[in-house]
Amino acid sequence: MLGGDASRIPLAMLVVFGSAKLLAELCERLHQPGIVGEILAGVLIGPGVLGWIAPDEFLGALANLGAMFLLFQVGLHVKSSELMKSGPTAALAATLGVIVQFFLTWGILWLWGTRQLEAIFVAAAMVPTSLGITAQVLASKGLLHARASRIILAAAVIDDVEGLLVLAVVSSLATGKLALLPLALTAAMAIAFTLIAVKWGARSMSRIVPRAHEKLRLGEAQFVLSMVLLFALSLMAVFAGVAAIVGAFLAGLALSESVEPRVKDLSLGVTELLVPFFLVGIGLRVDLGAFSQTAAALLALVLLAVAMISKVAGCGLGAMRLGKRDAMRVGVGMIPRGEVGMVAAQLGLALGVIERTMYSVIVLVAVATTIAAPPLVKLAYAGIAKSPSEDEEVFRIG
Repeated sequence: MLGGDASRIPLAMLVVFGSAKLLAELCERLHQPGIVGEILAGVLIGPGVLGWIAPDEFLGALANLGAMFLLFQVGLHVKSSELMKSGPTAALAATLGVIVQFFLTWGILWLWGTRQLEAIFVAAAMVPTSLGITAQVLASKGLLHARASRIILAAAVIDDVEGLLVLAVVSSLATGKLALLPLALTAAMAIAFTLIAVKWGARSMSRIVPRAHEKLRLGEAQFVLSMVLLFALSLMAVFAGVAAIVGAFLAGLALSESVEPRVKDLSLGVTELLVPFFLVGIGLRVDLGAFSQTAAALLALVLLAVAMISKVAGCGLGAMRLGKRDAMRVGVGMIPRGEVGMVAAQLGLALGVIERTMYSVIVLVAVATTIAAPPLVKLAYAGIAKSPSEDEEVFRIG
């Protein structure tokens, strides 16, 4: 990384944040989504091109915070009552998407001649939809109010839970220790935590927040309370066996009907600061040198096609009761891969299950699906007007 010890942190933040916003502005002027520019900024300044910045623990922490605040901000704009109505359809869409994605990827890699355990691990890494990217795309386009969007958000949460459970099983196979009881307990805890937070979170906060606002003497008391809940539910989500970003989303969901607009404005400011580190972090992990071999490049293209087709087919089939158009929107909205897939790929690399080239293939597919999401969402949602809500109009991260 550039600079000495004293300048390392501010210089890294300057380079990452500045380059992200510069390329986001350029993309916006070219009538492309800013999110694409921020991811490409990571590719440009990362080890694969200019080599100015490399992923490290500090940038990883900022990226994780960025993802948490992004999902918290999205949760603030979604009503839990509406999300609950989407439950059965979302669960079916998410589950079919996971099944189709896993077995199709596994089958393709088996035919490709990949080692069995590596093929299974790659298939598990390709399963989870990126809740952070999906939410960002829908919010930035003012589409959170649409029926299909509510299905997508609920399905992405369920997909995240299922994806992490699949990863837990595959990791156990990799280490040779498949313990069914702990896995069952983890699954039960994850499902229970999510259902309790969605069903009773907003109802509880509608009673707690007004009383706390009256009694607390702190400046920005509601914002302070919101931050406590954000970090508490994120921590509880990790202990329950799901990603911290799911807890962050559920915290926003619980507060969406009880906090003042001021809280949303303050959290938006923090989100604007941190989300570029999340998006740039995705681009930093792209190793273009790994694709100098024709076989690796061809495999990446094949898996990219599988990643897109499987989610459109599987999730779209699960949402077919909404009609063909909304089913297509749900399928397209579930395409982006991201943070959970990256974690899975890193774990597979650490366990020695997947090779460095295959790791680069997974990362490239995650980035490519993320970049493809905004134009595909725009095409799928053609004819649906943006939300007239001021809250969604100002929520344009990237």
